[in-house]
Amino acid sequence: MFIAGFPAGPWGTNCYVVATGPGAECVVIDPGKDAAAGVDQVVREHRLKPVSVLVTHGHVDHMWCVAPVAGTYDATAWIHPSDRHLLTDPMSGMSRETTQMLLGGSYAWAEPDDVRELSDLAELELAGLRFVVDHTPGHTQGSVTFRSPYAQQDVSEVMFSGDLLFAGSIGRTDLPGGDHATMLRSLSDKVLPLADDIVVLPGHGEQTSIGRERATNPYLQDLGQDLS
Repeated sequence: MFIAGFPAGPWGTNCYVVATGPGAECVVIDPGKDAAAGVDQVVREHRLKPVSVLVTHGHVDHMWCVAPVAGTYDATAWIHPSDRHLLTDPMSGMSRETTQMLLGGSYAWAEPDDVRELSDLAELELAGLRFVVDHTPGHTQGSVTFRSPYAQQDVSEVMFSGDLLFAGSIGRTDLPGGDHATMLRSLSDKVLPLADDIVVLPGHGEQTSIGRERATNPYLQDLGQDLS
């Protein structure tokens, strides 16, 4: 598996390009603000062809460039139905401060030509890769993660966690559509049962692993104690 990740835009949102190897079809995950140029660079350098754009959730810092990237490469966009409205009305999922900052410009939001909806535990076969979808609401109502088999270097899977789980922290729940109790339930039901060797590629910050977070992340530690 080939994975290229880079932070993009003012929020430093991690965008990932995933393929079986150079010269193959690929999947783009979370192309946020200013990510289109980075995607183009990776695609050109490694002779890739984007066929799908996966969105972990509908916040603008993760989906700003979904329509441009999907349109440029004639790719299919995938998003959970609970967040689909944010593709055309991203302001409804933002804080007042972020909305005021962005309203200084003129933006027209539209869905890509081909949008398909994600469901919990769906298995997607895209670009020669398999992704398992986990619906993990809490940060937004339609937040999801994507897990893909890896089986290299003592790693069984990689998980693209969006804003569910970070190195040492979890996603915020104070924005429209967020709910802290729901977030904790998603972490308890969808993260704690996972194997320690799974590598976590988050929406912001450095990569980590399930084992590392289970041992050091205070939110997961508290949940683990509650379950014991």
